[in-house]
Amino acid sequence: MHKRAFGAVAVTGVAALLMSGCGGSSTPAAAGKTSSTTATATTPAASPTTTGAPVRDANADLVIWADNDRAPIVQKYADQFAKENGGIKVVVQVATDVRQQFKDATKVGKGPDVIVGAHDWLGELVQNATVAPVNLDPSVSAKFAPAAIAATKFGGQTYGVPYAVENIGLVRNTALAPEAPKSMEDLVAKGQALVKSGKATNILIQEVGKTGNAYYTYPYLKAFGGGIFATKANGDYDASKVIVNSAASMQGAMELQKLGQLKALSTNVSGDNADALFDAGKAPFYITGPWAIDKAKKAGIKYAISPLPTINGHAMQPFLGVQMFYVSAKAKNAALAEEFVTNYVPRKDVQEALFAAGNRPPALTEAYQEVSATNADVKAWFEAGQGGQPMPNIPAMNSVWGPLGQAAADVIAGKAQPQARFDAAQKEIVANIAKG
Repeated sequence: MHKRAFGAVAVTGVAALLMSGCGGSSTPAAAGKTSSTTATATTPAASPTTTGAPVRDANADLVIWADNDRAPIVQKYADQFAKENGGIKVVVQVATDVRQQFKDATKVGKGPDVIVGAHDWLGELVQNATVAPVNLDPSVSAKFAPAAIAATKFGGQTYGVPYAVENIGLVRNTALAPEAPKSMEDLVAKGQALVKSGKATNILIQEVGKTGNAYYTYPYLKAFGGGIFATKANGDYDASKVIVNSAASMQGAMELQKLGQLKALSTNVSGDNADALFDAGKAPFYITGPWAIDKAKKAGIKYAISPLPTINGHAMQPFLGVQMFYVSAKAKNAALAEEFVTNYVPRKDVQEALFAAGNRPPALTEAYQEVSATNADVKAWFEAGQGGQPMPNIPAMNSVWGPLGQAAADVIAGKAQPQARFDAAQKEIVANIAKG
């Protein structure tokens, strides 16, 4: 299941923080339980455990919130940081919904100093005055993938340090599909043949669900030059120019309609069952991201990863998701928080350790090069993301996920014609943005 949070309205099958993606991923936890660990120069901390909404330790010099997957890694470096700074008290806490809990706690002055989360939260967090710019030296910025650094910027300022990049690609069961399909048309033909022979139950697994999933819809629109927002001269997304129903986007919408008619895409496949369907060994192809690989391995699926196929002669381009460390605008000790984020997160060992927790390619070029030299999956995910653009981190994106996802689901299910349905989605998105 892709557990990536998208704005105020979550896409079906996408929850809290995955990261996802797209993405870190988090494990749903019992609510109402608080767990924290304290790092000092003399006492090693126990591993963090899952928690509900954390309660800040009033005596801590530095408090960091992360999801359950990343917290143990952050803890290791929090221990080191505490020792190197004279035995200060550093607390790492696990939050089940980092984004919302951070906003709520910061409003009342009880939030953490640092959080770990997705880059597409940025615009909303800046708008709410909950995160602060960081001073990342240009020589350090140059060590990261350009797209990763671009994702940390809003309004011309840098608001964090990236540690991972994620995107979707095509995963195939090599026992059923030894070779990567040349195109979506080739994929469908091979999938149909496998279904007809009884070797497969599905042509293609891709999260759709009854209410849709705009994250997976976007590559189809982008393939023809469409998408969600137009861009400004400087490359920033322009929230005043929504292009969901543009002529280019409509070509992608019509392809979604065809794939629904061919039963290659279905609203019966959602984040709740997509992994299980592929891991049953009866589906040759799966459009997904790194978050699905561990389950496939455990299921004994022999797999390979490749870029999304072309569709009607056009290259599909996924969104890029970037995971990063933010500094709170209300940090108890802003200098200490920035020191941790700008001097620890860019370290190769930190980036590689965080990679091990989620399988996302490291954002630091040196770490990526080292990991990809021995890990074919990392290289394959990186190649699948080539040409992709960072997911919009502007607040207006919160107005997009629900309407666009539902429009795609209705078209795939045959409940509506593409032009009329995407016209309605465009109107709804524009209205939502105007409401703020």
